[in-house]
Amino acid sequence: MTSRLNIPAPAVIKPPKTSAVAPLAEAERARLNARIKHLLKERDAVLVAHYYVDEDLQRLAEDTGGCVADSLEMARFGHAHRARTLVVAGVRFMGETAKILNPEKRVLMPTLQAECSLDLGCPASQFIPFCDAHPERQVVVYSNTSAEVKARADWVVTSSIAVKLIEHLKARGEKILWAPDKHLGNYIQRITGADMLLWNATCVVHDEFKAQALTALKRQHPDAAVIAHPESPAAVLELADVIGSTSQLIQAAKNLPQQKIIVATDRGIFYKMKQAAPQKIFMVAPTAGEGASCESCAHCPWMEMNALENLAQVLETGANEIHVEESTRIKALRATQRMLDFAASIAQVNRGD
Repeated sequence: MTSRLNIPAPAVIKPPKTSAVAPLAEAERARLNARIKHLLKERDAVLVAHYYVDEDLQRLAEDTGGCVADSLEMARFGHAHRARTLVVAGVRFMGETAKILNPEKRVLMPTLQAECSLDLGCPASQFIPFCDAHPERQVVVYSNTSAEVKARADWVVTSSIAVKLIEHLKARGEKILWAPDKHLGNYIQRITGADMLLWNATCVVHDEFKAQALTALKRQHPDAAVIAHPESPAAVLELADVIGSTSQLIQAAKNLPQQKIIVATDRGIFYKMKQAAPQKIFMVAPTAGEGASCESCAHCPWMEMNALENLAQVLETGANEIHVEESTRIKALRATQRMLDFAASIAQVNRGD
């Protein structure tokens, strides 16, 4: 049985208004790429980029020995890499996670204004008292949360291992307090049957996908597969052939027999999907239709704040450093390390070790 927090998210999260930016001229793009590559070496730094940032940054991370990945692999990579400085192209909680795991390293971000609606929708000042009111429940928080929220959690989890973790806790007889994404929480509860009390927040990108418009698009392309991230509404997930994390969706795009793929996640992922399956056609799941506002239009406006220009600037100046108060970091590390250890145990089982 699933319960829900019976108050709404603390505020309506409005994404920032981003104005169209003129594409960089090739000469300027080449100059910035060369400058950044030089600075990464000079500063003993490595670039870690999320699938949703601009493809210029994803390509640059690949070209310089960095990492393009989901939030779990970003955390793993940054922890294992020898570089003294980690540059995280993504949103703020990703930089905080890097610092939680790597207190000895300097963690920089192209901008500190890149937030996440799930993080903003679960402020520690409201979440901690709610947890305290339910001491009988294991607190499991999605990685898209602040360091302060992670510090109150028993477990941190990403979408790639969330179902397996909740199955593990259910088998132990645990009741779950889940935050912050209600769509992902609902999906996990339907799969596992666990007793889950859900926080009420959503992702501004995934919450915009519309089932009615998706049904219409499927009629136009009956030979297309639909793949969806579980942060999407339940009605959208019901239409999906594959539901999974960002890394799982990239693998599905490669392995599915269909040549056309409708994708219900941030369109920044197309860069890696086209690498994985260059012969296939990828279409964005619709955000238009009844009730649509198209505040995101399938692309995170905070992720869009990461660019070659501010990446070069932060490497030049050392600005935008992430700091996490040490007592908070230590508490958050416990739950975050549990995530990494659990993910490693899953990988070990999958390898048959």
